Amino acid sequence: MKTQEIIVAKTWKVITFLVASFLMTACVGQGDSDQQNGTANKTEKVKPPKIDIHAAVVGGDTEALQQHIAAGTDINKKDPYGGSSPLITAALFDKPAMVETLIEAGADIDFQNKEGSTALITAAFFGRPEIVKILLEKGADKKIKNKFGATAYESAAAPFNEVKSTYDMMGKLLKPMGLELDYKQLEKIRPQIAAMLK
Repeated sequence: MKTQEIIVAKTWKVITFLVASFLMTACVGQGDSDQQNGTANKTEKVKPPKIDIHAAVVGGDTEALQQHIAAGTDINKKDPYGGSSPLITAALFDKPAMVETLIEAGADIDFQNKEGSTALITAAFFGRPEIVKILLEKGADKKIKNKFGATAYESAAAPFNEVKSTYDMMGKLLKPMGLELDYKQLEKIRPQIAAMLK
């Protein structure tokens, strides 16, 4: 089990750093997509909002997310540090409505970030049963392993006391961005999520 704890800890340490770094830069905003592309698209009727798609997801800004979708923003846009998709970000920050919206808009449900983690692995580790259920119902592949060799099941199956230090670290790093971790709930829900993923 120590090996599994190390795998999970390394995975989430990297994800935390990357999401935190991305969110800090996202505050600057996405800017005008025409300027970024270097060309003006005269036929584009809807412009993306100034808020980045990841920041919109974290903030639960449904209107901004819908505007991104209408404007044709890449809904699998990688954050610049960890390569997470908006769907992974929604799973991390427990935004089931955003998960549903992104999937309906055609987001890659099995998208893997630079560490190989998917939205399902993220939702499983962070104790998001509603999101795990949505992802499984929509056909997420529960056999995908991240680069540390952990599946979504393995991310939830380890005893809580073996991964608590990872939650401590993640909670501290992501609290300024709104991540709240309820340890009693996590300890209770992890076995249930593992059972969902068997």
